[in-house]
Amino acid sequence: MQTEFDMFYETEVPEDELIVSRTDFSGKITYVNDTFAEISGYKPEELIGNPHNMIRHPDMPRSVFNNLWETIKKGDIWHGYVKNRRKDGGYYWVYARVSTVKKDGIPTEYKSVREPVSREKAMEMQNLYDKLRTEEEDTTRVVLYIKNDKLEEAKRLEQ
Repeated sequence: MQTEFDMFYETEVPEDELIVSRTDFSGKITYVNDTFAEISGYKPEELIGNPHNMIRHPDMPRSVFNNLWETIKKGDIWHGYVKNRRKDGGYYWVYARVSTVKKDGIPTEYKSVREPVSREKAMEMQNLYDKLRTEEEDTTRVVLYIKNDKLEEAKRLEQ
């Protein structure tokens, strides 16, 4: 039974930095800036060629990404709040804008530019996303505190 988690550690996006990435139409990463690599905890070569959803945090409701894909596939700009998972299991909040990149008028890929989010907005969005996941996916995020003797008993039963 796992009792240590890095998932509770937040990395703050610096106020003067933008996170930038590009993906092909299937969502595979084709470009990342240094800020994206640094904040996500990955090296650029670990990100490029992989699906962008490798950084999707389990707290994010599926409906948010369904809406994102519906919007950008129509050629519209999507914007919204996203909680991403770092390589080390931690997380970071961003306000994202995702749009289509065109070359000579022809769509070639998607671009996402992300910026920092205030602590108050992150808390508001966490509460909203918890509610959406509960309603839409029938899942609930839980943090549980139990007595150590009960934990040891649970560990023994797990073996």
